[in-house]
Amino acid sequence: MNSKVISAKEIAKADPVFGQLSFDNHEQIVFCNDKDTGLKAIIGIHNTVLGPALGGTRMWNYANEWEALNDVLRLSRGMTFKSAITGLNLGGGKAVIIGDAKTQKTPELMRKFGEFVHSLSGKYITAEDVGMTTEDMDTVREVTPYVTGISESKGGSGNPSPITAYGVFMGMKAAAKYKFGSDVLAGKSVFVQGIGNVGEALVGYLVKEGAKVTITDLSEERLHTVSNKYGVAIYKGNDLYNEAMDIYAPCALGATINDETINKIKAQVIAGAANNQLAEDRHGVMLQEKGIVYAPDFLINAGGIINVYAELENYDKQEIIRRTENIYNTTLEILKRAAANGATPNVAALNTAKERIAKRKIEKSK
Repeated sequence: MNSKVISAKEIAKADPVFGQLSFDNHEQIVFCNDKDTGLKAIIGIHNTVLGPALGGTRMWNYANEWEALNDVLRLSRGMTFKSAITGLNLGGGKAVIIGDAKTQKTPELMRKFGEFVHSLSGKYITAEDVGMTTEDMDTVREVTPYVTGISESKGGSGNPSPITAYGVFMGMKAAAKYKFGSDVLAGKSVFVQGIGNVGEALVGYLVKEGAKVTITDLSEERLHTVSNKYGVAIYKGNDLYNEAMDIYAPCALGATINDETINKIKAQVIAGAANNQLAEDRHGVMLQEKGIVYAPDFLINAGGIINVYAELENYDKQEIIRRTENIYNTTLEILKRAAANGATPNVAALNTAKERIAKRKIEKSK
């Protein structure tokens, strides 16, 4: 009999869905394919105990389908806990479309995607994410009511990016209060990594507060546009993580806090808009050991979902702002709870979210 040593990655790929750590008991995963439009998408529905799974659709040119699947599993799981800790009656879901949003996205593709969303009969409600616009959500709305973040002219809440950024800003101020004893960001050096719609809006809030902002992005054009608009510095170095700064704000894709970067990070606070900033849970422990205060991403970037939730609950802009500003209080509470219980902020936030879900599950079973 011949024996063969199989690597951990090969074992994982032998069970590409249920065997993944990111699977985490998802209720449903939908693979969407349409030859005519070129649509290849995956919808992940993680948990619907608190309500329908709401989460944005991301269009990204993934290296392979494996990468896309892992991303949608991680993102939809994060949405479950984001809604739970924010007190919304929503579950967690997310969708990814495989492709280049700049060259492959068409109205026909978006309508076909909307048809797949509609086939789930409201179990999943979509919204805007990376590679998507409010106009794309308007197109999806042509074929399904199960979409949020549509244009204000069509009765929607509009672009969620400014509210998302405001929530991150509130969470950052709370983390600063915990670390420095004051939530005043004037004079603090803040590096914003990624200046898309949310990142740029965050820069605006920080500049208004008087922070010393430095920006970095893959797009040179965006860098110069935002730099000229707000009068902020562009990072010219080769290793952002090794730079001295007060606050690091990751606002691009996730997993930037990983084995390669964590020992370099000199920031005293990490608070940004990106999802899944910790590559692994153990990186949260490592940050804590270094004395770095980490504001859980799924908590402080919840402003966007608060904004689109208004379309379902029919509350106004004033209530959106009030709920988003409460991210400050929740963040401070989580940081204090984590310290009191000897846990990381990420674990403390996850436990709080899981407790709410468990409680609702018991109530529904009676």
